[in-house]
Amino acid sequence: MTSEPRKIRWGILGPGTIAKAFAGGMAHSRTGTLVALGARNPGKSGLADNFPGARILDGYEVLLADPNVDAIYISTPHPSHAEWAIRAAEAGKHVLCEKPMGLTAFEADAMIHAARKAGTFLGEAFMYRLHPQTAKLVELVRSGAIGEVRMVKSSFGFAMPDFMPEHRLYANDLAGGGILDVGGYPVSMARLIAGAALGKPFAEPDKVAGAAHLGQSGVDEWASALLHFPSGIVAEVSCGISLAQDNVLRILGTKGRIEVADFWYASGREGGTGEIRIIRPGGDEVVEVREHRWLYAFEVDAAGEAILAGKQEFAWPGMGWADSLGNLRVLDKWRAAIGLEYEIEKPEKRVNTISGRRLRSGGTTIPKREIPGLPRPASWLALGFEDFRTFSSGMILLDAYFEAGGNVFDTAYIYGSGYTETLLGQWLKNRGVREQAVVIGKGAHTPLCYPDVIGKQLTQSLDRLQTDHVDVYFMHRDDPDVPVDEFVDAMDQEVRAGRIRGPFGGSNWTKERMDEAIAYAERTGKQRPGALSNNFSLAEMLVPIWPGCVTSSSDEWKAWLAARQMPNFAWSSQGRGFFTGRAGRDQRDNEELVRVWYSEKNFGRRDRAIELATRLGKSPIHVALAYVLAQPFPSVPLIGPRTLDELDDSLQALDIALSPDDIAWLDGGSDQHPARRTG
Repeated sequence: MTSEPRKIRWGILGPGTIAKAFAGGMAHSRTGTLVALGARNPGKSGLADNFPGARILDGYEVLLADPNVDAIYISTPHPSHAEWAIRAAEAGKHVLCEKPMGLTAFEADAMIHAARKAGTFLGEAFMYRLHPQTAKLVELVRSGAIGEVRMVKSSFGFAMPDFMPEHRLYANDLAGGGILDVGGYPVSMARLIAGAALGKPFAEPDKVAGAAHLGQSGVDEWASALLHFPSGIVAEVSCGISLAQDNVLRILGTKGRIEVADFWYASGREGGTGEIRIIRPGGDEVVEVREHRWLYAFEVDAAGEAILAGKQEFAWPGMGWADSLGNLRVLDKWRAAIGLEYEIEKPEKRVNTISGRRLRSGGTTIPKREIPGLPRPASWLALGFEDFRTFSSGMILLDAYFEAGGNVFDTAYIYGSGYTETLLGQWLKNRGVREQAVVIGKGAHTPLCYPDVIGKQLTQSLDRLQTDHVDVYFMHRDDPDVPVDEFVDAMDQEVRAGRIRGPFGGSNWTKERMDEAIAYAERTGKQRPGALSNNFSLAEMLVPIWPGCVTSSSDEWKAWLAARQMPNFAWSSQGRGFFTGRAGRDQRDNEELVRVWYSEKNFGRRDRAIELATRLGKSPIHVALAYVLAQPFPSVPLIGPRTLDELDDSLQALDIALSPDDIAWLDGGSDQHPARRTG
């Protein structure tokens, strides 16, 4: 006798209309069986009838702790998707999350990060993507049935009976509105077809323009967007929750067009026949797709097959991780274009980490040490974070860095036109950790590189940061035409006023100007400059990346830093990609890499970093960062990860302990190969 293949035991997290539809699909699947339902109100009438055969559990935590549940389907409102997907991964559960995977691509990235670390499956539940009708449509596009694709028009809109502020679709705190609820469908379709036209799984637009009507509750009640793809394909997408739309998919090509009505439901929720209409000048053709299986059974089986095969994401045409991230990035741009930030995304409502927990302090992954002049120990790595434009996107990385033990935050008056400072100020206040943090401020950037702007800009910076002082201050550039004593006087004045409470100095200052500034301060009884923020890396910068930049990676600079024991907060400490494997010796590489880093001396250093990394089981970029940390003077690398994966990758450098002989060998000043050393 042959035993039946093992089925995935599913639990549903959160009852509701979509959960009921999923349960119906489960009953007609090959790979899954519904065994449990987690509900906040387990005594609610009708649960047993709507979810036959499922044990009704009291709460979501109980569901995640159930050893008889393999996988979780998350059907709660959008704002809680990230929290419960992350917690499920931590509990060792596979996850199929109702779309959108997260409120933003940043949230989805955090969810993917948790699944990757846990070794669990994570998929986004776009049910239409797994239906055979989708595969047939892609086949027609790839075969040239309508020639070359030029345009896609797609909509998903319906009209609620009336405005109901308590309904999730209108509730701002539940991220209501059309873009997140149904806008992802036409966007995902446009990306799918644009990719199919190129023989790829999907394509990403290079331009997104959006418009919408924001209703009484501030959510988008109807909205449209234009997507332009590098191939020249243009997509018109629209959605709505209070405006019925035709919901016809149209693909326009050079030899005709394809139209599919109500594409999102394919051949029907409970099976049936779907029609793909091909309209050409010589006449119409109808391609029928008959399917008896229920619509939601396809995503159950696709997820189940992936889980049973040990895969962590959907196989195409399901939406894999890169596909889900790309889709949400488009929705992020669409929302940004219409100025839609939900109340639930603002600092006042974001009091917990992305996993729904309070911020934890005391992490030791990133060690701390004393830096002369600083009021508290500083982490070995400092965090730069210029790429975030909302609190909800930036807090994910800030929280993770802090929980790992990081406490040095690099900001500047000009970063993000001031938003970087604003974001950090919101985060420090929201999390209540200002007294544990080391805040770096910078001002006087070209062209406003004058002593009299230092105080004015610092006033604005402190207002944004919601604090009365910075812990470290750097002039962001130098103006050699201005006597150095005027700059020292201006910064010393801020020290005496208590607005700079640690060391100050220059960013992109020469050692000659620093020597002159120190001598003037010592001669006049002013506070002497006590820190620097110049480029420092295993790869020596050959020419400035930007005008006015200064590198401190030369032998002369290293001797000066060591003799002075000058703390250097090193920017571009990992060579801006030179050690990541993207750099070769081919002049067709990135223009900046070629111009700034390409030299035989640097390639020799890179080759030795590769050799050492291979022996240590690390990457060359880890060795490059460890090199900066191991200098014989206080050296604090500035890192700029954009994702949690990138942060974790940077932290791997902390496992490497380099000796002076290692440093000399990496530099090329010694023929002695280093011994294997890890911390």
